[in-house]
Amino acid sequence: MNYIISPEEILQERIKELSCLYDVSSIIAKNEGAVMDTLEQICTILKKAWRFSEASIIELKLDSYYHITSSVPKETVCQQAVFTIFNEDFGFVKVHYPANQFSEKHFLNDEEKLLNKVASDISLFYERHLNKGKEELLKRSVERVDRLSILGEITAGIAHELNTPLGNILGFAEFINERSQEKQSQMDSSKIIKAAIYSREVVKKLMFFSCEMPQHMKFVKVVPIVSEALSLLGPNFKKASLEFVTEFENEALEAQLDPIQFMQVLFNILINSIYASPQNSVIKVKIYSRENSFFIEIADNGLGIDPNIKAKIFEPFFTTKPMGEGSGLGLSVVHGIVKSHRGDITTIDNQPQGTIFQVRLPLSTT
Repeated sequence: MNYIISPEEILQERIKELSCLYDVSSIIAKNEGAVMDTLEQICTILKKAWRFSEASIIELKLDSYYHITSSVPKETVCQQAVFTIFNEDFGFVKVHYPANQFSEKHFLNDEEKLLNKVASDISLFYERHLNKGKEELLKRSVERVDRLSILGEITAGIAHELNTPLGNILGFAEFINERSQEKQSQMDSSKIIKAAIYSREVVKKLMFFSCEMPQHMKFVKVVPIVSEALSLLGPNFKKASLEFVTEFENEALEAQLDPIQFMQVLFNILINSIYASPQNSVIKVKIYSRENSFFIEIADNGLGIDPNIKAKIFEPFFTTKPMGEGSGLGLSVVHGIVKSHRGDITTIDNQPQGTIFQVRLPLSTT
């Protein structure tokens, strides 16, 4: 096949290339949100722009998107341009000719320039698309932070307002319980005491959530605090017919944290794990350090967390427990304390079943 091109053909090819650039720009301008549809249309436009358009095959890969105008033969000759986005290669666009009919000499230098220009336009288009997605995520994140900030202020006010009357209720209920000789009065006052103590715990969690509890950071040994938490929860393990095992990589591990808040984190996660675990199973507590952080993993063998609610479990007032058994604040308190310590908390599916709560905390916050 002839690869020598006449002046008339050169002019004709220039017109095709200019038309291609115009059409590509128009498609990108019209389809800012529809990535796959835009790429497919561009491939169709590119195919028509090459000298031997009937034989040309356009292959395009951009991130997770892939499109070809027709099947690619085993052996081809091609021109190629790379998509560069955020200084990284995100894919390519290729123009193929069947190798049994064409050679590289059938490609024009201006066609290579055209392909590079189109690749550059697509890169800018996709970069804008990714940035738009990031802006939406950032906007939602800021809105969520604002909502949580307002919620924190409200809950702090509620906690302060409830503290005094709850103290009075608890005090008078204990007074009645001690002084009353009637069995019914004692039973009723015991119920009031139990409800008041539960309410006081909810208030305490509200204060943790709203960051009203003062934070006292100091260097402490981590393992003794974890051991103390497990010891204090011993009756809970026994009542639920559960056991626990520990795996401490370094018994002398020290970290800068608030011991009381750290204990609150351990209590809340362990209580959740106890609640989720089937009888006669084992909860595993593991501590290890990597570089400038240490990790705590608490693994249970329960049913695991439904994927549909995984994103919600750290939200305040979200709970799957029956009414009266959970305030929906435990894990949100944990999340807040961990974040205030500049750490992270994630959930991992345990094998063969169950959930692992993994907490990462820095060894030093200064």
